Amino acid sequence: MERPTWAPQGIDLSVPSVSRIYDYYLGGSHNFEVDREAGRRAMEAFPGLPKIMQSNRAFMRRAVRYAVGEGVTQFLDIGSGIPTFGNVHEIAQAADPRSHVVYVDHDPVAVAHGRAVLEGDPRSAVLPADLRKPHDILTSDEVGRLLDLDRPVALLLVAVLHFVEDQDDPWAAVAELRDALAPGSLLVLTHATTETGPIRPEEGQGVEGVYRNVGSPLLMRSRPEVARFFDGFDMVEPGLVAMPDWRPDPVKSAGGADDDPAMYVGFAGVGRKP
Repeated sequence: MERPTWAPQGIDLSVPSVSRIYDYYLGGSHNFEVDREAGRRAMEAFPGLPKIMQSNRAFMRRAVRYAVGEGVTQFLDIGSGIPTFGNVHEIAQAADPRSHVVYVDHDPVAVAHGRAVLEGDPRSAVLPADLRKPHDILTSDEVGRLLDLDRPVALLLVAVLHFVEDQDDPWAAVAELRDALAPGSLLVLTHATTETGPIRPEEGQGVEGVYRNVGSPLLMRSRPEVARFFDGFDMVEPGLVAMPDWRPDPVKSAGGADDDPAMYVGFAGVGRKP
């Protein structure tokens, strides 16, 4: 197939990408037919997947506004994906123009497009790196230039930890990142599960199977497993809940998108480092 101008040289257009599948769910344009086909197969297992992604993004925006309201204006967004409308830097800088953001992703399309979006923004950057190697992130030029780790940082791990297998010990990676952050820092997290919303275990297994087949295993973890990521943090009210239940916007339109039951699939929470 012909390589689009936005696709970096060297990536295999025949291999699906988690970031590009996510972009497809959100109605984006930075995906290939191989990504759309994988997304369609996953939606055959659970048709509500696009609604889950919308709910995930809505939670992220509320959490960023919460962080700025708490005086946290530094953001480290790991597994940030392909930029879409309402990115972290847009939400944070609208609330406080002094906000600094470092995006981290290992998908070359996400990195290339992110850099294009952020061109000319001196307070934001994109770093090509992997959550499983926290040291590389923490010692990067981008983090050193834009984030002061002696002051509170909001660490965003939104819809990424469920792509890290147990054998890679994602809990240890989160702990290493936590230990590098100053008191008052926040952990903002979402995670796939079959314990919230209307998804049945067999539907979750079907979604897991699609991602396993494309080489990016997705794990539906239990509440205790997800709660472990918050070790060393004090949970912010209302705790670990379904995504729409975390500090919902005061005004919701009747019959709006938040009424779709699929939006309640997945855990969300925010913790503060004491």
